Amino acid sequence: MRRRLLGFAAAVALAALGITCPVAAQAAVTPAVDARTCTAHHGSVEYDSATGLWTCIGGTYDGEPIS
Repeated sequence: MRRRLLGFAAAVALAALGITCPVAAQAAVTPAVDARTCTAHHGSVEYDSATGLWTCIGGTYDGEPIS
């Protein structure tokens, strides 16, 4: 029950962000870093086999998932 309540509260918070600031809501939902942006800011794109995701390593976007 607590998990459902927490999920509902998160959905309401994201919806409120979407109404007041659509860019902030989109940034909270989707990663904004692509491979070109990562490498342009002195990072490298590496595959993390533990998570199955591509990740930016180093630079400005260190640890950010790649979209």
